[in-house]
Amino acid sequence: MRCRKEAKRSTAANMSNDGFGTNDWIIEELREHYLADPSSVSPTWREYFANEPERHLTPRVRVPATVTSPETAQPLKEHPVSTTPLPGNAPVATVEPSEVRTESPSIPGAISPLGPDVPNPFAEPVVSRDEPIRTVLKGPAKATALNMDASLMMPTATSLRTVPMKLVIENRASMNNFLRRSWGGKVSFTHIIAYAMVQAIKDQMAMNTTYEVAEGKPSAVQHSNINLGIAIDVERGGKRQLLVPNIKSAEQYNFARFYAAYETLVRKARKGELTMDNFTGTTVSITNPGGIGTNASVPRLMPGQAMILGVGSIDYTAEFAGTSLHDADAMAVSKVTTLTSTYDHRVIQGAQSGEFLRRMHSLLLGADNFYEEIFQDLRIPYPPVKWAVDIPVNDSNQLDKSARVAGLISAFRTLGHLQADTDPLEFRMRTHPDLELEFHGLTLWDLDRTFPVGRFGAVDNARVSLRRVIDQLRNAYCHTMGIEYMHIHDIAQRRWIQDRLESPHRSRSREGHLRILDQLNEAEVFETFLQTKYVGQTRFSLEGAESAIVVLAAICEAAADAHLGEVAIGMPHRGRLNVLTSIVGKLYSQVFREFDNRASTDQVSGDVKYHLGADGHYTAASGNTVRTSVAANPSHLETVDPVLEGIARAKNDQATLDGSGSVLPVLMHGDASFAGQGVVYETFQMSQLRPYRNGGTIHIVVNNQIGFTTSPGDARSSVYATDVAKSVQAPVIHVNGDDPDACAEAAGLAFDFRETFSKDVVIDMLCYRRHGHNEGDDPSLTQPLMYHLVEKKRSVRKLYTEQLIGRGDISMADAEASVNRFRDRLEEVFSNVRDPLVPKEPVEYRRVPVYPAKAKLLPATSINEATMQRIAEVHQILPEGFTAHPKVITQLNRRAVQISTGPIDWATAELLAFGSLLMEGHRVRLVGQDARRGTFSQRFGAIVDQATNEAWVPLKHLTANQAPFDIFDSLLSEYAALGFEYGYSVAAPDALVCWEAQYGDFVNGAQIITDEFVSSGFTKWTQKSGVVLLLPHGYEGAGPDHSSARLERFLQLCTGDNMAVCQPSTPASYFHLLRRHVQINQHRPLIIATPKSMLRNKAAVSTPQDFTTGTWEPVLDDPSIADRSKVRRIVLCSGKVAWDLKTERARREMDSRVAIITLERLFPLPVEELVEVLAAYPQVDDIRWVQDEPANQGPAEFFIHRLMPLLGEDIHISFHTRPALAAPSTGLSTTHKAEHLKLMDNAFAGA
Repeated sequence: MRCRKEAKRSTAANMSNDGFGTNDWIIEELREHYLADPSSVSPTWREYFANEPERHLTPRVRVPATVTSPETAQPLKEHPVSTTPLPGNAPVATVEPSEVRTESPSIPGAISPLGPDVPNPFAEPVVSRDEPIRTVLKGPAKATALNMDASLMMPTATSLRTVPMKLVIENRASMNNFLRRSWGGKVSFTHIIAYAMVQAIKDQMAMNTTYEVAEGKPSAVQHSNINLGIAIDVERGGKRQLLVPNIKSAEQYNFARFYAAYETLVRKARKGELTMDNFTGTTVSITNPGGIGTNASVPRLMPGQAMILGVGSIDYTAEFAGTSLHDADAMAVSKVTTLTSTYDHRVIQGAQSGEFLRRMHSLLLGADNFYEEIFQDLRIPYPPVKWAVDIPVNDSNQLDKSARVAGLISAFRTLGHLQADTDPLEFRMRTHPDLELEFHGLTLWDLDRTFPVGRFGAVDNARVSLRRVIDQLRNAYCHTMGIEYMHIHDIAQRRWIQDRLESPHRSRSREGHLRILDQLNEAEVFETFLQTKYVGQTRFSLEGAESAIVVLAAICEAAADAHLGEVAIGMPHRGRLNVLTSIVGKLYSQVFREFDNRASTDQVSGDVKYHLGADGHYTAASGNTVRTSVAANPSHLETVDPVLEGIARAKNDQATLDGSGSVLPVLMHGDASFAGQGVVYETFQMSQLRPYRNGGTIHIVVNNQIGFTTSPGDARSSVYATDVAKSVQAPVIHVNGDDPDACAEAAGLAFDFRETFSKDVVIDMLCYRRHGHNEGDDPSLTQPLMYHLVEKKRSVRKLYTEQLIGRGDISMADAEASVNRFRDRLEEVFSNVRDPLVPKEPVEYRRVPVYPAKAKLLPATSINEATMQRIAEVHQILPEGFTAHPKVITQLNRRAVQISTGPIDWATAELLAFGSLLMEGHRVRLVGQDARRGTFSQRFGAIVDQATNEAWVPLKHLTANQAPFDIFDSLLSEYAALGFEYGYSVAAPDALVCWEAQYGDFVNGAQIITDEFVSSGFTKWTQKSGVVLLLPHGYEGAGPDHSSARLERFLQLCTGDNMAVCQPSTPASYFHLLRRHVQINQHRPLIIATPKSMLRNKAAVSTPQDFTTGTWEPVLDDPSIADRSKVRRIVLCSGKVAWDLKTERARREMDSRVAIITLERLFPLPVEELVEVLAAYPQVDDIRWVQDEPANQGPAEFFIHRLMPLLGEDIHISFHTRPALAAPSTGLSTTHKAEHLKLMDNAFAGA
């Protein structure tokens, strides 16, 4: 039995090995029937087919890489599952629906999975190369093939098709315009046609079928891979040689890789570097004799190939050869090319070749997003030109095309930024209907036609072709830089921008490229160096946004060459260390010591290294230098904005006086804070106001498209983070942070605009954040799509290096040498810092820039009568023809009399302080809410002409050599307004700088400035400020919101001598306080609780002698007590309540029994002064503190905990206040009066 089976197997094997000659096709049919149903053939054939060797008759199916077979699948990890039964009505877990908004930002990575970088096209891709499927021909197909083979050795046929090339020409030009400014290279017509050929073959794979005879059997070989042969004409030794290497598996390439593979073959052919592998396996070929003028050709098809495509010349057909270009354009006549498909007719039929050419025709006319995909592969942000029929102007369509072109130009100027390639993180084709030719009734046929376009490219009455219009508009507004400026009303500003941008683009010099590359090298290497040397330490790196250094450097270059005095920078913590070292010139050794916690031994609390400031000098390529500084700042984002503006204004005011160079303020922001923090809007609103203008600020938004973990779609409603800037008609330049050249160009544009128009300008540099909010954070937990793109990103330096190498500007050796030099320099500095034998560099370590020091003066707060008289006079000498309000004239005259004879009220005392300081050479600056007139119509520091609305400021006309006097009404802001004045006082220590709130509690709106700068600036950064806060304070029944200046909050922040808190009770005391504050060498903030009702209290006045004699006294004894021995009770108080107490004392006839002593200064605690005054009343042991404020507010609690322990055991003070309250005061007048009566009774009862 076994022998019989073996015999049958042997017979079957013999049958399988024997050929069946011309009957092979019958065997194939029987085999197909057997495979479909074994019972359909006889038992003999079943045995034959069952025992024949395995045949691969089924096509291979590619399995996605993510599919895992059961054999290789890993067991899933078991996770605990809750077994608690859910209630029957339990909700089903669902994800939140995605919110789609058309006018606000999206989540990065949600629109497109494509990164913006063109994947390195020259990297060898991993492609599959499948074996071809060989099918033995049978039946009629076999007979046809044999007949054809017998008739010719290589029977071919040729199909021919003429294709209009207008669309190819236009889109090729768009590609090359973009590449010229980005990656370099040049796309040829053959690149596009060959790529279309491959795509057409993918749809008609029959065109990739070759013929062969295997073991005597004619076979059709279906190739799954398209190996495209390229005919290359090479000249060697004076002889021309045709080489046809091939691109393997061309169907697997996108256009960028196809282009690179094509160029690689051409380069190898020119250099003689082709190998045998480059020639083997060609399935189809392309040749382009059109390059030498051949209209059409029937090239030879080589054995083993399926077909060859011949490309003819690109020209007008013969009947239009003599037509002028103008007439050809007018008639919408296109140049054409002839495509010939020569194919192996044994296995390819004429209809298949015709379908193939038709498919090529449709692709070259843009079918199935052919050009859109090419533009996407090249990362060209704007859409390609589309095929369309020419649109004539006729009775039904009368809008002249010149008007349509004008509309298109206006659309690009207004909305071109929407098409710009500004996002370095995510690629998507950007467009807007208004930017499409079709929207304006224009087509590709209009591109060569000329139109009058008015002023264009800095030329008036220009007439240019639409192609040039489109090219220049895209270069100007749609490359990697887009600009919003059409919201600006001033036509001169708009025209300036248009002339600047719409002119032909000028490339940067090689030296300019190398300088930018050096900046990127230093920025990137510095960050990676810190990452490796100080693992895990927070540094808030600039990685992903290194081009911010390029922007800053370009601004400093321009400032140095324009001979400005300083570039003053305010910025957040991210990237700060990089800016300090790269732009300001802070020593790397100092940064390393900060990381080692060995930077300084100063006795201050200090701050983290990424909050500190510094100053230095930046040297431009020209050799010019400019001072650079970075102001210290807290973590509260954007808080430094108004502070830096104030610092710059103080320096600019001084530059106006001494002729030194002006200061350019530069503010750096994050996108989330720029859109979300209200102080940004406040600072913008200040930019053109008289008290605050600085000749324009350059704002740099380092837009990394995330705020901690919050995506842009949740961080703002506006499309751009910078839309707030349009409120002041500032131009906004959006630029791709991955294009350092464009970043430098944006910086130059911003600087020149600011210098020309003295306005703010914004640079929105889109970038990304390489790591989390800090280096230990994992951002992919909340932003997986975004960080999937970030992980694939090559650094800005690498991308820029590749561009420069691709354009031939530098070599790889140049790039590597630059990086290595800087890295070696850092290593040397780092080693020296760690080496105890290497001495520390002789450079002072600072936490802030160098600001002017306050002059040392001998305090002399009293003034002479002549000074008082002069101040009185200027209030009566009106400008000629000036018409003052009659009520104001009366008040000015009364004021002049008061100064001479008294009594002098609070407002007059203040003006005496201001005027005398001005005459002594001290600038006085008072800016606040309604400060010129005064909230309570008390000051009248500026008088308004009733006829012209012009202002007259009397104190500006004291003497010829007096100091400047600035008195201005501020915008209705506290946060930015106080921040500005704080910054001004930092840089102007010899000036009296005051900010006044309309009511004292309005300072609540500036709490961040109070906490982060006013109270703690010195102890954190050794930064001194003498800003004076004038806060109207007093309990007159006005209610919770206009009574208290919240003195308890300031007192809570007081320690050491960080600031002074005062509440003067007399005009003369206020006068001496202001003068002493300017004169003493101590430069610290001063908080003054100023009066309201006391301004018109006829008892609350001083005599002229109080100003010509005496000095500032922190504690004022009761001047009405003639015999201290009769005093039985002492009432301590401060401010306005003293006059309430004096009135009540007189009513109760206790003038001799109760002494009212006022504490003019609440902090620093006047311990010695108070003890000295109390010593004059040794018999008194009933001492009471009385205040208007509730028990939990005002000075009471502060004194209990801070003053009482310092007075000693012999002094006992009881405290009497209003009842504790959550609000500052009651809003009911009856309750207020009742509380007041009880307070007075507590002060005097039993005395």
